[in-house]
Amino acid sequence: MSEKQEQKNEDIREFGQVALNNNRENNRISLLTIIGEIEGHDCLPATTKTTKYEHVLPKLAEMEDNRDTEGILLLLNTVGGDVESGLAIAEMIASISKPTVSLVLGGSHSIGVPLAVSTDYSFIVPSGTMVIHPVRMSGTVIGAKPTYDYFKQMQNRILTFIASHSKAVEERRGGSGPGRADRCRGRNRCRVFKTACDD
Repeated sequence: MSEKQEQKNEDIREFGQVALNNNRENNRISLLTIIGEIEGHDCLPATTKTTKYEHVLPKLAEMEDNRDTEGILLLLNTVGGDVESGLAIAEMIASISKPTVSLVLGGSHSIGVPLAVSTDYSFIVPSGTMVIHPVRMSGTVIGAKPTYDYFKQMQNRILTFIASHSKAVEERRGGSGPGRADRCRGRNRCRVFKTACDD
């Protein structure tokens, strides 16, 4: 096996990154995968499949700087993870001047939603899912007003990013929780998500 092929295999194995350049038009597309949990400032157990943001950010900068790279394809199958790191990656992707496309395979949950909408074009497979939930924190949490204010600020940062990079609106529409689909069935169509809704 050639040294070039070994390096390519190592990039795929370690970082989930590869250059796609054997297509009909000879376009050079850089592929970046975000799989598993997004690891941020804390190291996750070795048994957890992770994408490390300290690997992704420099790679994105390299893709932006590389004249040969004509576009970026982002493959997502993530349960979410560190909010600060996920938003940093999403902001970096959104700032790239080259064409970007995301494809959600399986799921892009929690902080994976901003990642999915950070590209110029976003696609999701028919069996894919995306779930947004209130910000959570593990470990010791002090139940004081500043803590709840911090949670609210983090949630607002996420929702504002999603609304500004997609056609979704920040305001909550209709009901929520179990049974919403049953209550909405047969009524008006939601303008945002194109599903049955009571708006």
